[in-house]
Amino acid sequence: MSPLPTIFVSHGSPMLALQDSPARRFLQGLGESLPRPKAIIVFSAHWETMNAPAISLAEQPATIHDFGGFPKALFDIQYHAAGAPEVAEQAAALFAAAGIAVSRSAQRGLDHGTWVPLSLMYPQADVPVMQISLVRGAGPAAHEMLGRALAQLRHEGLLVIGSGSLTHNLYEFRGQAVDAPAPTWVSEFEVWMRERLEEGDHAALLEYRNRAPSAVQNHPTEEHLLPLFVAMGAAGAGAKAQLLHTSVEHGVLAMDAYAFN
Repeated sequence: MSPLPTIFVSHGSPMLALQDSPARRFLQGLGESLPRPKAIIVFSAHWETMNAPAISLAEQPATIHDFGGFPKALFDIQYHAAGAPEVAEQAAALFAAAGIAVSRSAQRGLDHGTWVPLSLMYPQADVPVMQISLVRGAGPAAHEMLGRALAQLRHEGLLVIGSGSLTHNLYEFRGQAVDAPAPTWVSEFEVWMRERLEEGDHAALLEYRNRAPSAVQNHPTEEHLLPLFVAMGAAGAGAKAQLLHTSVEHGVLAMDAYAFN
């Protein structure tokens, strides 16, 4: 079996599940473009734990509507994918072998960073899914190490997805239309990240917060970019980044997606 790529997707606003956009159309075709996985492991920006990653063992994970102020139709969406507790325990064993402590959650469901993109990629909810948390306060290098510990899983038919947003400063959201143009501070950051990823400039990427233009303005907090480093690490040493999609929503959300292989 050929190894699966690892994937970083930008999930944007929860309205991505309902509202037409280039990013939505891209995600609707992404699942069919990939070899069918046995199960999916998602690191979402919307689950952070202290000190160590947590792994969900839920057999039938609930759909978590972790947002407010959106239409009822969004709250009505239920993504009924089965969980993957055996995969979760396999991941826990790999973390342990790498010297990474983990905790376990018996009931953690799927937050919108997971079910929104998966409802577009795999609308039949017929691939088992489990989540692993980010570690609050840990930076890019630590999250790349989390991914690196799981690198063998892509050789076993498992799809690792990091779900966040290439840019994510909602303090700058002023009700812009979904197709509003990006300001310079967003577009320059997106270009810098793309160039470093395609060049494989690992050192610069890990130091993006000090080296990329407007890095702190695009990410006042890091949780929406950290899943990219997990996906990068989970592809293994020497993996190459491939830009799969680029667009901007509401001016401030760069919706870029990458494969690592």
